[in-house]
Amino acid sequence: MHDAPRYVDRPLAFILRYVRLRTFSHAVIVAAVLAAVACSVTTQYGLKYLVDTLASGPAAARGVWLAFLFLVLLIAADNLLWRLAGWVASFTFVRVTGDLRSDLFRHLTGHSPNYFADRLPGMLTSRITVTSNAVYTIENMLAWNVLPPCVATLAAIAFVMTVSAPMAAVLTVVGGLVVFGMFRLAAAGRQLHHEFANRAAAVDGEMIDVISNMPLVRAFSSLGRERRRLDLTIDRELAARRSSLLYLEKLRILHALITVVLTIGLLAWAIALWQRDEITTGDVVLACTLGLSVLHATRDLAVALVDIIQHFSRLSEALATLLVPHDLRDHPEAAPLMRFGSSVEFDRVSFQHPGGRQVFENLNLKLGAGQRIGLVGP
Repeated sequence: MHDAPRYVDRPLAFILRYVRLRTFSHAVIVAAVLAAVACSVTTQYGLKYLVDTLASGPAAARGVWLAFLFLVLLIAADNLLWRLAGWVASFTFVRVTGDLRSDLFRHLTGHSPNYFADRLPGMLTSRITVTSNAVYTIENMLAWNVLPPCVATLAAIAFVMTVSAPMAAVLTVVGGLVVFGMFRLAAAGRQLHHEFANRAAAVDGEMIDVISNMPLVRAFSSLGRERRRLDLTIDRELAARRSSLLYLEKLRILHALITVVLTIGLLAWAIALWQRDEITTGDVVLACTLGLSVLHATRDLAVALVDIIQHFSRLSEALATLLVPHDLRDHPEAAPLMRFGSSVEFDRVSFQHPGGRQVFENLNLKLGAGQRIGLVGP
C-alpha cells in the first residue's frame, strides 16, 4: 500500500479502494438489494390491484387469483433477493476488513523507530481495529440502511404519481427537505462524534499498554496510580459518548415530530380525494401505504446518515493517525533487491567514527543470499 498517505483525509476514497478490489461481489450485492427494494415497493401496488379486483365482486374470481399470485411472487422474490444479498455480503464485507488490516499493518511496519517512540502500541492497535470495524459498519449501513430507503422513496413516489400528481410532488419536496435538513444537522455534530472516537481509542490504548507492561507496573507499585489514571480516561470517554448520543437523539426526536404531522396530513388528503370520487379504494390503500413508506424511508435514511457520519468521524480519526507518510522510504525508481545466489563480502574493512574509537580493523566477512548475521560486542 505505497499510496497510503493520500487517503489520510479521504475516508470515502479509502473505502472505495477496497470496493474496487472486489467489484463483482459488491455489484451482486447492490443488484440484489435494488431488485429486492423494487419488489417490496411493487408489493404495495400488487395489494392495490388485489383490493380493486376484490371490489369488482365474485364475478372477477379469476382476476382475484391472478392478483393473488402476482402478490405472492413479489413477496417471495423480495425475501429471497434480500437473503442473496446477505449471503454474498457475509463473505465480501468480512474479506474487506481482512484486506485493510493487512495493508495497514504493512504500512505501519515501514515506519522508522521515531514513529513508534512517539505513539503507544496499544493506541496503534486500537486504531487498526477501529478502522476495520468502521469500514465494516459503513458498508453494512450503506447496503441495508441507505441504499434501500433511497430506492424505495423514488419507486414509491413514482407509484403515487399514478394516484395523485400533487401528492407525489408534495412527498418529493417534503422527503427531500427532511433528508437534507437532517443530514446538515448531523454534519454539524461531527466534532462531537470525532471527540468520542478519539476518547474511545485512548481508552483501548491505555488498557493494552498497561496490561502489556503489568510486570513493570507491579514492580514499581504503580497499580493504584494506573487504575486511577484509567478511570479518568474512561470518564472522559463516557462524557464524550453521552454528548454524541444526546445530539443524535435530539435529531431523532425532531424527525419523529415531523413524521407524525406529515402522516396525519397524508391520510386526511387521501380520504378527501376518495370522498370526491377522484380515487378508488385501492388507490387510498396505495397512497397511504406508499406515503407512509416514503415518510418511514426518510426517517431510516436520515438516521442512517447520522450514524454513518459518526462512523466516518471514527474512521477519519484513525486514518489520520495510521496513514502518516514514512520518514524513510525507497526512491520511487529504486530497483528491487535481487537474491539469486548473490553474496556480499567484506575484505579487510576498517572503520572509525570521526574523532571516535576504532570500530572495525581488517574485518573479513562474507554474507550469503538470505543470510542474517548479527555483530555484537563493544
